[in-house]
Amino acid sequence: MNCYQIMAVRILNRDKSAVEVQRVLTEYGCSIMTRLGLHDQSDPGTCSPSGLLVLQLCCDGAASLELERKLCAINGVKARLVDLSD
Repeated sequence: MNCYQIMAVRILNRDKSAVEVQRVLTEYGCSIMTRLGLHDQSDPGTCSPSGLLVLQLCCDGAASLELERKLCAINGVKARLVDLSD
Protein backbone atom coordinates (compact mmCIF):
# COMPACT_ATOMS: atom_id res chain seq x y z
CA MET A 1 0.00 0.00 0.00
CA ASN A 2 1.34 3.40 -1.00
CA CYS A 3 0.59 6.30 1.36
CA TYR A 4 2.84 8.80 -0.45
CA GLN A 5 0.29 9.90 -3.01
CA ILE A 6 -1.16 13.40 -3.21
CA MET A 7 -4.05 14.34 -5.45
CA ALA A 8 -5.03 17.91 -6.28
CA VAL A 9 -8.62 18.38 -7.42
CA ARG A 10 -9.88 21.63 -8.93
CA ILE A 11 -13.63 22.08 -8.95
CA LEU A 12 -14.74 24.87 -11.28
CA ASN A 13 -18.52 24.85 -10.69
CA ARG A 14 -19.01 23.73 -7.11
CA ASP A 15 -22.76 24.32 -7.16
CA LYS A 16 -23.16 21.96 -10.14
CA SER A 17 -20.53 19.29 -9.44
CA ALA A 18 -20.13 19.11 -5.64
CA VAL A 19 -22.68 16.32 -5.14
CA GLU A 20 -21.06 14.10 -7.76
CA VAL A 21 -17.55 14.84 -6.45
CA GLN A 22 -18.68 13.94 -2.93
CA ARG A 23 -20.21 10.67 -4.20
CA VAL A 24 -16.90 9.65 -5.80
CA LEU A 25 -14.89 10.68 -2.73
CA THR A 26 -17.22 8.65 -0.50
CA GLU A 27 -16.69 5.62 -2.76
CA TYR A 28 -12.92 5.92 -2.12
CA GLY A 29 -13.23 7.08 1.49
CA CYS A 30 -11.11 4.25 2.90
CA SER A 31 -8.23 5.29 0.60
CA ILE A 32 -8.30 8.97 1.61
CA MET A 33 -6.16 9.60 4.68
CA THR A 34 -6.29 13.40 4.61
CA ARG A 35 -8.66 15.81 2.87
CA LEU A 36 -8.13 19.56 2.76
CA GLY A 37 -10.69 21.79 1.06
CA LEU A 38 -9.85 25.32 -0.05
CA HIS A 39 -12.00 27.95 -1.70
CA ASP A 40 -11.75 31.66 -2.37
CA GLN A 41 -14.08 33.48 -0.02
CA SER A 42 -13.60 37.07 -1.11
CA ASP A 43 -16.87 38.24 0.45
CA PRO A 44 -17.61 37.10 4.02
CA GLY A 45 -20.61 34.80 4.22
CA THR A 46 -20.44 33.76 0.56
CA CYS A 47 -19.03 30.70 -1.13
CA SER A 48 -16.80 30.81 -4.18
CA PRO A 49 -18.05 28.94 -7.26
CA SER A 50 -14.68 27.18 -7.50
CA GLY A 51 -12.48 25.31 -5.08
CA LEU A 52 -9.46 23.13 -4.58
CA LEU A 53 -9.20 19.81 -2.73
CA VAL A 54 -5.92 18.30 -1.64
CA LEU A 55 -6.06 14.58 -0.83
CA GLN A 56 -3.48 12.27 0.72
CA LEU A 57 -4.17 8.80 -0.58
CA CYS A 58 -3.14 5.50 0.96
CA CYS A 59 -3.92 2.74 -1.55
CA ASP A 60 -2.44 0.88 -4.48
CA GLY A 61 -1.65 2.65 -7.73
CA ALA A 62 -4.60 1.19 -9.61
CA ALA A 63 -7.11 2.59 -7.10
CA SER A 64 -5.58 6.08 -7.15
CA LEU A 65 -5.55 6.16 -10.96
CA GLU A 66 -9.18 5.03 -11.02
CA LEU A 67 -10.13 7.78 -8.56
CA GLU A 68 -8.34 10.34 -10.74
CA ARG A 69 -10.15 9.07 -13.84
CA LYS A 70 -13.58 9.18 -12.17
CA LEU A 71 -13.04 12.70 -10.87
CA CYS A 72 -11.83 13.94 -14.27
CA ALA A 73 -14.98 12.48 -15.87
CA ILE A 74 -17.12 14.95 -13.89
CA ASN A 75 -17.85 18.13 -15.84
CA GLY A 76 -15.85 21.06 -14.46
CA VAL A 77 -13.45 18.92 -12.40
CA LYS A 78 -9.71 18.46 -12.97
CA ALA A 79 -7.66 16.03 -10.89
CA ARG A 80 -3.92 15.31 -10.90
CA LEU A 81 -2.09 12.60 -9.00
CA VAL A 82 1.44 12.99 -7.65
CA ASP A 83 3.11 9.79 -6.46
CA LEU A 84 6.03 10.52 -4.12
CA SER A 85 6.87 6.91 -3.27
CA ASP A 86 10.27 5.36 -4.02
